[in-house]
Amino acid sequence: MLTPATRRKPGPLLLLIALMALATAGLCAGPARAADGDVTWTVRTAANGYGDDRSSYSYTVNPGGEIKDAMVVANRSESPLELTVYAADGFTTDTGQLDLLTGDKKSLGVGAWAHAARDSLVIKPGKSAEVPFTVRVPANATPGDYVGGVLTSLKQADDAEGINVDRRLGIRVKLRVSGELKPKLSIENLDVDYAGSLNPFAKGDATVTYTIHNTGNALLSARQSVSVAGPFGWLRAKAGDIAAPPELLPGESWKVKVPVHGVTPGVTLSATATLTPLLTDAAGSTTALKPTESTAHGWAVPWTLLLLIILLIAAAVASFLLRRRTRTRRRAREDARVQDAVEQALREKERTS
Repeated sequence: MLTPATRRKPGPLLLLIALMALATAGLCAGPARAADGDVTWTVRTAANGYGDDRSSYSYTVNPGGEIKDAMVVANRSESPLELTVYAADGFTTDTGQLDLLTGDKKSLGVGAWAHAARDSLVIKPGKSAEVPFTVRVPANATPGDYVGGVLTSLKQADDAEGINVDRRLGIRVKLRVSGELKPKLSIENLDVDYAGSLNPFAKGDATVTYTIHNTGNALLSARQSVSVAGPFGWLRAKAGDIAAPPELLPGESWKVKVPVHGVTPGVTLSATATLTPLLTDAAGSTTALKPTESTAHGWAVPWTLLLLIILLIAAAVASFLLRRRTRTRRRAREDARVQDAVEQALREKERTS
């Protein structure tokens, strides 16, 4: 069951409050409750040929096919409840949760194909109402998975704060349109960075980042593994357990950041990320598909060791130059002494002749 996402339309002085409300809006389990706590309602799937106790709606239908089902809405408060009913497409939030588009956003899948028998309803206190809906799949619909939801919405004015509050409560709809299923995940923007320590002989840490992109037409999660190796595949280090990404709808992406500890600074690095796509069928069984792999290269230079080597080389060069300079000066002094001796000998010869 999908729960209340709060949408607020602020006055000029309450923009910050509205932005905070939107930031915390989401989908979770439980009844919708107004801010003052006096209005509560619940939704559940209707008992029919699809099942008696379903947590959500799940269908497989051919292009051009039609599904008829219903949702039961119960008023748990002590006053009449007037709700708006509509369908919307689903999407995965940055926190990995399923959310549904608000009523002012255009839907292209489930939200456009599902239509409730009525757009609004009034329920007396303590009573419930069944809301039939129909899902009509276009004949030219592309095969694959679609996710959305059927929603109930309550709009209330908060005069004290000068804002309108939109409380939403709905149920997820997963629809698989028959045809060739092409489940596929790709690894994009793979990159590796290395961070060493001042100890030139110590191991460091690498950070591997990449984006998982669902480029197929099926709803997919994945198992992930990451490793980092030095030149020629030596000195390999593996990342620990990596949390599975949320189930991604076709076309959606998910950014991943993985730390790898104990990496030997071997000057060059190669990082390899492997994804094993996980496909769930209508019965809830999960199948592991053929893994996909990608590799990127980076640098793992032990800068302190390199600096030490440079200093040793510089010292050796300086010592060599100093010795050569000393020899040159010694030779020059010896040549000068010989020259003086020759000149003195010539002067003595001239005096005696």
